[in-house]
Amino acid sequence: MPILKDGCYNWHIMKIKREEVLHIARLARLGLTESEVNRLSEQLSNILENFTVLQQVDTSGVPPTAQSIALQNVVKSDEAAASLPPSEILANAPRKDGDFFRVRAVLE
Repeated sequence: MPILKDGCYNWHIMKIKREEVLHIARLARLGLTESEVNRLSEQLSNILENFTVLQQVDTSGVPPTAQSIALQNVVKSDEAAASLPPSEILANAPRKDGDFFRVRAVLE
């Protein structure tokens, strides 16, 4: 258990109200049932409680960092390779025009 600044676990409990969950759902264009609203209100409140606990942890001796573990580049180097012939690429095309895909115009 981390040592907290104020020496208490539930320093300040934030509860998400039903109206706030409905407002967030409306912004996200979500239709929620009453049971989903109640469940999400509880879950979001628990998340905020976790942040409240984290805010109380003494981090004065911890240097700022953006990444906790060392990163390494895992990107493969580019290598030239032969491509497939156009006949194979276009074999399953619904519409084609010579060696090109034929698509509907996207601009009017």
